[in-house]
Amino acid sequence: MYTQKTFALKPADADKKWFIVDATDKVVGRLATELADVLRGKKNPKYTPNTDSGDFVVVVNADKVKFTGAKWDDKIYYSHSGYMGGMSQRTAKEQLQRHPELILMNAVKGMLPKTSLGRKQLTKLKVFTGSNHEHEAQKPVALEL
Repeated sequence: MYTQKTFALKPADADKKWFIVDATDKVVGRLATELADVLRGKKNPKYTPNTDSGDFVVVVNADKVKFTGAKWDDKIYYSHSGYMGGMSQRTAKEQLQRHPELILMNAVKGMLPKTSLGRKQLTKLKVFTGSNHEHEAQKPVALEL
């Protein structure tokens, strides 16, 4: 009797590609779900949940993203210094002025698994505020989302 074996991708067999995404006028949450899928490799036919089979993604113009509704004033980003009373908070509008790349990084981070594999997949996301980036040598291909 013939039994079909389950395919399991080995990390050495994963061929990683580089993609570039322009975030101009894209809604943060909708863009983050697409980026998380590419980082995890969900669109790859060789997807294996316990292996890093995703691709690298370079995001440019992260300072031109948009939110729906009144999230610019209502959404709050929290951070803690580690000391007693060290909680600080910023609205999305303040976060856009100080660290616009963190808006997209935090959104994608929340959509990846909370494991060591998820942390490794997040390192493949490169976010830049302007249209210039330092990954021209990898020859990233434009990814339409």
